[in-house]
Amino acid sequence: MSLNEQNTPGPSARELPLPSTPFYSIEYPGYVLPTSVPQVVQMLGGQPSINTAFRRTASKNDALLELNLRPGNPFSHPIPGDITATSNIVLKVVKRKRKPGSSSPEGLVGEYTAEAIGVIPKTARFRSMIDYQFQPDTNDPITKLRKSMAVMDVDGIRAYRIPEADENYISHKAALQIDPELAGVPREEITSTSNLRLFPPPLFSRQTIPQNYNYKANPVSVVAISVDEETGEEKKRLINKMRWKGYGPTSIMFTEKEVPKKPPANVEEVRNQYDQGLIRKLEELFEARPIWTRAALLNQFTHAQARDIVNVTSSKVLLPLTCYVFQDGPWRDTMVRFSYDPRVKPEARVYQRLYFRNLNHPMARPSVVTRRQESRYSVTSQSRSAVDREREERSRSHIFDGQTVTTETAAFQLCDITDPMLKGMIEDEESVRDTCNERDGWYSTHALERIKVVLRHKFFSLLDGHVATDEECEKILAQEGVVTATQPSMRKLRPGRHNMAKGALRPEDAAAVRLRAALQKDRASRAS
Repeated sequence: MSLNEQNTPGPSARELPLPSTPFYSIEYPGYVLPTSVPQVVQMLGGQPSINTAFRRTASKNDALLELNLRPGNPFSHPIPGDITATSNIVLKVVKRKRKPGSSSPEGLVGEYTAEAIGVIPKTARFRSMIDYQFQPDTNDPITKLRKSMAVMDVDGIRAYRIPEADENYISHKAALQIDPELAGVPREEITSTSNLRLFPPPLFSRQTIPQNYNYKANPVSVVAISVDEETGEEKKRLINKMRWKGYGPTSIMFTEKEVPKKPPANVEEVRNQYDQGLIRKLEELFEARPIWTRAALLNQFTHAQARDIVNVTSSKVLLPLTCYVFQDGPWRDTMVRFSYDPRVKPEARVYQRLYFRNLNHPMARPSVVTRRQESRYSVTSQSRSAVDREREERSRSHIFDGQTVTTETAAFQLCDITDPMLKGMIEDEESVRDTCNERDGWYSTHALERIKVVLRHKFFSLLDGHVATDEECEKILAQEGVVTATQPSMRKLRPGRHNMAKGALRPEDAAAVRLRAALQKDRASRAS
């Protein structure tokens, strides 16, 4: 055979007209024999239900076909089926058989012949999960009433009486949690049933489609092999390398008597895995000054070093290696050197922390896009000297001198206040208590209140754009009723909170209200 003859296409298939006779198909989820077709039709609700579901003008509710595996049982939950549009073809397949006694295949063209006899425009499919099934006691009056209502048996409905409640519940002798056939034990004969009258709802589960969980192993888990010392058997287990380590500074309440003397054991174990230079510098800073705020401590480092310290992984180890934290009291949220107890050292009063809330300062963190745009603008538009000056001002953000403002929130330690007037009030020896107080520390309530009033006035004056003078502060302090000396209360404060009347302002907020009222009164007198 030549090459041209091989490439020549053969005879094309014969075209036949597609018959227009419509058929409807039901994909029954089970075996169907010719003799069981009537039973299948009954399980589908009868021929009228099938005709209604396949009707062309059927609504969405009417186009629902239900398969009830226990027809006639009102407590059986059917399987919902959907009517979907299809374009299938119905084929009539005939198998030719040889005549009896004839073994010759002559005269047979093929064993099978197929003929298209119609199309299938609609198909009923049962793809939903079957609902949970529960069969109540068939002798219960409620069960009989339900069956009577299903067939409209008037005599059965009228014969219903509410039964008396019997609380003598009966349970099986050996209740298994699994199927006895799976457990390999003989099934127990049911000699008694519970009289707990539970009847199933119309639907147990609304989940008709199985969930695609896509189970997969944790990508950060590794296989760890351990050997049993007694048996020598190797055991494998998965270890999550990114699991929470539990690192963090030790925190104590003001009422606790002892202070931490060393880092936690789990933090000490990983000391060698981090920058030893940063750890040594942190230890040197805490030796020179035992108590720091977070901002003041980070200002002692370069920008790169501070970034390493506040790193998500490093900050959980570097700071816990060198300090502990107070949760409440005068040194709240400050970092304290190990073994140093400011509650027994009067000289630690200068490390007390004062904090004022600025309601006009937004606490929302800017978005990543905004920060990138600001950094890009600062690099392109600002000069080198301006950038250096901004970094220098940022390094002094923990210091308050009464002349410049570097932050919009006031959180200062008394030792970082260099304003002459405030410094004199802080160093006044007559304002020191004999014992440390949970609320005011080593200062008397009267002295600490005066310091807060002056600091608040000077700080918010800087935010308003002008420097407050000492004369203004003296005038505010001298006004009658602004600050009054109070006797120390004999009632012990609860840890972490103060005993205040419901709805009362905190001392700082009350002082702020009085301060603003005094300023408005002073400005009004000047204008007149």
